[in-house]
Amino acid sequence: MTEITRRTLGRWTLAALAAGAVRSRLARAAGKPRVVVLGGGAGGASAARHVAEVSQGAVDVTLIDRSARYTSCFFSNHYLGGLQSLETLEHDYDRLQSRFGIKKITASASAIDRDARVVLLEGGERVPYDRLILSPGIDMIYDSLPGYSEEAAQVAPHAWRGGEQLHLLKAKLDAVEDGQTVIMVPPPTPYRCPPAPYERASMMAHLFKAKGFSNTRIIILDPKPSFPKQRLFDEGWSTLYPGMVEWYGPGVHGGVTGVDVAAGAVETDFDTFQGDLLTLIPAQRAGAIARDAGLADETGFCPVEAHTMRSPVDPDLYVLGDSAIAGDMPKGAFAANSQAQVAALSVLADLTGMALPPASYANTCWSLIEENDAVKEGGRYAPEEGRITATHHVLSQPGESPEVRRANAEEAAAWYAAIVSDMFGYG
Repeated sequence: MTEITRRTLGRWTLAALAAGAVRSRLARAAGKPRVVVLGGGAGGASAARHVAEVSQGAVDVTLIDRSARYTSCFFSNHYLGGLQSLETLEHDYDRLQSRFGIKKITASASAIDRDARVVLLEGGERVPYDRLILSPGIDMIYDSLPGYSEEAAQVAPHAWRGGEQLHLLKAKLDAVEDGQTVIMVPPPTPYRCPPAPYERASMMAHLFKAKGFSNTRIIILDPKPSFPKQRLFDEGWSTLYPGMVEWYGPGVHGGVTGVDVAAGAVETDFDTFQGDLLTLIPAQRAGAIARDAGLADETGFCPVEAHTMRSPVDPDLYVLGDSAIAGDMPKGAFAANSQAQVAALSVLADLTGMALPPASYANTCWSLIEENDAVKEGGRYAPEEGRITATHHVLSQPGESPEVRRANAEEAAAWYAAIVSDMFGYG
């Protein structure tokens, strides 16, 4: 592994349990324990891989995801901006099966029977488990934007999940002409990848600038009074895309009160904004399978134990990634991968009776403002007083040199290669 891989993924958790000792203890058990993972993204695929790798075949690991191939949301803004091909975002689960013996089931889970410890699939199949790890991602709360709906998203895509929505937004962006207006409405917190809407605006601006557009506008109508890395994005937009990107907080527009996607209109308390392309990102909550299993609280997301990622509702279940309430950690791929390692360790310690070392988490989020111009924010986290708490923080600063920003972009690319290798067993 490269130094960036070691530094950013921090696979200390797997070293904390000797694989031979885990296998020895599991081999003495009556029958193989069954670990089922729901969701094949940064949290789920990583957790499945690490449980299978450390247990060395002594645990039956099943990964359930509705898709045969995974399209990463992280780095999808690069695709929208024309800096990365769609193929580089697509991955399959073949190596997880061939190298680590994971059983991949391509199906949608319809329910979890916690009493019977069974996952029910839409086709009627029942998948039993001894421990269940859920990383089902997010669901959209479409009516958080009055007038918006799943059907309206075909006209004004959110593209906050990979697949069809991403393809749709890319096609619509490619069809924008000089002089037209794009309106984006970011979601309220909490939501997947806090800086991503603003990186997306940057990549849209890059796309239009590369086409020689001089009169296209990107208007951001934000429900929040501020956003992550705001000083950095403001500096980049004014320097690189003068007059193209306009951000308005609720102090300016008063709040979004309705949308009419057919008319290209976003109505606010103070004005109605007209756009040729709308991209509307509604509020979010934990995936339905987790909510229906009774794992979410009144926020719509799932509480977890800070030192294990275990659900306090059911000791046999763990929740990772965007669906989890992970204290100070943001929702994103790096965070989900870090949580997956902690959960994998906890599951194996639980099954073997081995001691569980202290949990430690990490996250870094890179955002491209322009090609080879990336800013970053990151930190380390640890359980403190029952919640995951930030213990160290790093943030890019305005006025950094082009060399520093280029190094950030190269670091981000190395991280992407590292995490997909970790998730899908490439390395």
